[in-house]
Parts: sequence; structure tokens; C-alpha cells
Amino acid sequence: MDIGEIISDSVKYPISDWKKLLTLGILFLLSFLLIPVFLAIGYAFRALKATIAGFDELPEFDEWGEMFIDGVKVFVVTIAYMIIPLIIIFAGIFTGPYVYGPTLTDVPLLLQAGGSIKIVGFIVAIIFGLLLTIAIAHMAFNDGQLGAAFRINEILDVIADIGWADYIIWYIVVIIVFWIIGSIASSVIGLISHSIGFRASLVGSAVGYILLSLFVYPYLSLFYFRALGLRYAYQ
Repeated sequence: MDIGEIISDSVKYPISDWKKLLTLGILFLLSFLLIPVFLAIGYAFRALKATIAGFDELPEFDEWGEMFIDGVKVFVVTIAYMIIPLIIIFAGIFTGPYVYGPTLTDVPLLLQAGGSIKIVGFIVAIIFGLLLTIAIAHMAFNDGQLGAAFRINEILDVIADIGWADYIIWYIVVIIVFWIIGSIASSVIGLISHSIGFRASLVGSAVGYILLSLFVYPYLSLFYFRALGLRYAYQ
């Protein structure tokens, strides 16, 4: 399956069942309560598992306890992989002032010092992000076993089977499409809020949040995990 087929399929996948898409949206809408956000992540992960298993339909909303646990697992794996890049990035943000102190007069040098560390952090984040993406898919392939996400040799073998060049191209294209869809959707929602006189108001912000939560966030989540599942399944 080439990248064009993966993107085409993934774009249509979330809207194959509007009822389930909206149900996922309600979970995102209630994510400030914390538990629903893990349920939402767990459902997206379930869609990933279903895709790898060869199913084309959106999965059912059932076995909520398992769905919640899966969401927590994805969160834990994400934190575990990204904690080092985040530490480096934050070190870059705070290193300048703490290293040079208040007597520093060469501001460009200070910015350069912190900026270099942040650049390193972003590079490390990209590398770890490549591993994290397949790690989550590998966990899904192994029926949600947490340990499977940390079998680095197996994860590297999967990437090798896909082909590093093909994988990186897929990674970049998915990010670009993800960003384009998100940007267009956000702009449309902004126009809707503006057209009914809600621009720059508390009510307008609430309307925007509701529309984003109900439609955009669930769509993008399912698009991403569907694309990942297809990439993993068709190595």
C-alpha cells in the first residue's frame, strides 16, 4: 500500500460512521474531567488495533475499562519516550539565565546558548518521535502489551521492513496532511464564530472549543491512528 492509498483511506475513515465520531468527540469535549481524555485516547488506540488486524470499520464503544487502561498505556509510553527530549528542550529554555547570571550583557550570546540546546532537544524529539510512533503501533499489534512498546530491536526491525526512507516520507506526509486539515478546520470554525458575532468573546471561545472537540480532535485522532495502522500493517 503506497502513501497515497494510505492517506486517501485515512481521510475517509473517521467519517465512515458519524455516530461513533461524535461519541469520540463527546469524550474530547469532556476531557477536562481527565478520565474521558484517556477513554478518547484508548478508543483511538482501539481503532489502531482494529486497522492492524485488518478491519475497515470503526470499532465499537464497549469494554470501557479496557479502553481506559489502553489510553493510560499510550500516555505512559508517550511520556517515557519523550521525557528525555523534553528535559533537553526545557534545559535550553532555562540554561542561559542560570548559567550566565544577571551580569551577562551579551544578550545574543545568551540566546545562542539556550537556542543551541533547544535545537538539540528538537532533533532528539524527532528521533524519539519516529521510534515512539512505531512503538505504539507495535504495542497495538501485541494486543496492548505495554512491554512491546519498549522492545527496541523489534521496533527497529519493523522500521527496517518498512524502509527508513519510506517511513520518514510517510511520517512527514502525515504530519503535513494533519496540519492542513487542522488548519482548515480551525479557520472554518473561526469564520462560523465570527459570522454569528462571537469573535473575541467568551461565548465565541466556548463555541470554538465545542466544535473543535466534537469534530476536529476526534477526526484528526482517527485519521492519524488509521494512517499509522495501515503503515504498520503493510510493511
